[in-house]
Amino acid sequence: MIKTDKPRVAIQGIKASFHEEAAFRYFGENIETVECNSFKQTFEALKNKEADYLVMAIENSIAGSILPNYSLMMGYSYPVVGEVYVPIQLHLMALPGVRFDEVKYVTSHPIAIRQCIDFFDEYPHLKIVESNDTAACAKRIRDEQLKDTVAIANTLAAQLYGLDVLERRIESNKLNFTRFLILTTHENNRRKEPANKASLCFEVNNEVGALAKVLNIFAHEQVNMTKIQSMPVLGKRNEYNFYVDIEWTETKQFDNAIKQILKYTHNFNILGEYRRYEEDNSPKQPPKQSNTKRYITVKKIE
Repeated sequence: MIKTDKPRVAIQGIKASFHEEAAFRYFGENIETVECNSFKQTFEALKNKEADYLVMAIENSIAGSILPNYSLMMGYSYPVVGEVYVPIQLHLMALPGVRFDEVKYVTSHPIAIRQCIDFFDEYPHLKIVESNDTAACAKRIRDEQLKDTVAIANTLAAQLYGLDVLERRIESNKLNFTRFLILTTHENNRRKEPANKASLCFEVNNEVGALAKVLNIFAHEQVNMTKIQSMPVLGKRNEYNFYVDIEWTETKQFDNAIKQILKYTHNFNILGEYRRYEEDNSPKQPPKQSNTKRYITVKKIE
């Protein structure tokens, strides 16, 4: 792949997918999208220098955490440099001129379909066809000129593939959103502003109160824990990795907390330090070099 001045961003799926929408929200639209068939391929694109950044869904407000992606983060050890939240708005779309009463099939990603189950309960005659990507379903309707099929996808897909939206906002829960992480190589890991959020991973001893000691340190240092997720350590009974997201207002709060919890944890990793996402404060460009040196993410402390 020929490198351009635009940041190359690897996504799972194709153009107009929710991952590309997340990339646009974070970087702006002046990017080069690198389409990948799986989350692992996005990491491989980064590893092979075919991409400068990758965008990866990590949790959904309805479906919960995407657990395999935590394993990918640990396995590849690329630092998290940002996050972005995308409201999941799902629309029913078809070829121009197609009427809803002509439709026989509905196709989309299985999670998107489940999020619209209340809508389709009213139309039991429709046959559900699952696929691996919402935008790919819209593209297939356009490419194969399917007049008996509708797709569930976002407005980007409808615009890109020339489809008409028959019904808007058919998702059952209108407050649905997905959180995406932005990762890059260590060489590209540059930050313009001081971090106020971090993603951590660690283990604690299998004994009474071991995790509570860590959580109490966060509370004492006024560090807000926004997420905690546990996953079994492969091959070890009753041992778990804890993935934790924390936020702070002053850097010394974070520094003091880290120094203390190192006493009560092992296999400690800082997966990334970055700016907390805020709608009005999205970077819209790759992070730049900072004059202030801080922890080198990702790092592992035994």
